[in-house]
Amino acid sequence: MKTRYSYGGDEHIFVEVDEEMSLRAFFKSLSMTEAVKASRIRGVTEICPANASFQIKFDPDIIAPADLMKELRSFEADAETAKQTLATRIVEIPVLYDDPWTNETLMRFRERHQDPTGTDLDYAARINGFSGVEDFVAAHSGAPWFVSMVGFVAGLPFMYQMVKRENQIEVPKYLRPRTDTPRLTVGHGGCFGCIYSVRGAGGYQMFGITPMPIYDPKQEISYLRDFMILFRPGDIVKFRGVDRDGYDAAVEAVDEGRFSPLIREATFSLEAFEADAAATNAALLEVLHG
Repeated sequence: MKTRYSYGGDEHIFVEVDEEMSLRAFFKSLSMTEAVKASRIRGVTEICPANASFQIKFDPDIIAPADLMKELRSFEADAETAKQTLATRIVEIPVLYDDPWTNETLMRFRERHQDPTGTDLDYAARINGFSGVEDFVAAHSGAPWFVSMVGFVAGLPFMYQMVKRENQIEVPKYLRPRTDTPRLTVGHGGCFGCIYSVRGAGGYQMFGITPMPIYDPKQEISYLRDFMILFRPGDIVKFRGVDRDGYDAAVEAVDEGRFSPLIREATFSLEAFEADAAATNAALLEVLHG
């Protein structure tokens, strides 16, 4: 798809890099937004990156919309040829899959679901061709996930599974959104995984819950004292299944200020990933646990 530029009212320009999410679309969007930031264009007041697009807010009294549009278009050619390597982090997230809290919630909203007879995990396993929930969970936690966007709700990461397109987990959202979702639910909608940073409404399928807070506006949690939001675009997530005892122990450690997330610095190369996704993922996991 050719990059599409459009105006959003008097103070915004929206740039759609691609109609569907891919890591290559993300990197092109990232390169262009970094170029906007580095250029320090007078009148630009906000840069809002998304999964495969971005939006620029500007002051039309300082820069004319047509002039800003011209500036943005000038960054596209360089973004196409830029080296697609990212200095990032890989973060391990413990998950209690098939937990009692999301199970209680999903049962309250079964009439809004495609399959009222089972759980969200049952449904996801079946439509993705897995023999059962155990195999589905192994696939969900087996490969890392790329954080392509943080937002919609404060601190909520949208994550893209780092496997070949034909192997990606895909599950539609609920037919009608729920009015409740437990905080720290690990969810999935379309091709995107997420972690609900706060309790609230939602429509993603619910697979489990993590004991590890990812958003703390009071900045009282030990590893969120420097910044209230854990994730940033470009982070890589590896889910690790835990049992109920492991979950309870982690919650206790968080409450007592003893929980220390497993986070490692890493380098991600898009070219290397596209050439051999399995080898790239194996190298990332070696960095995490090496």
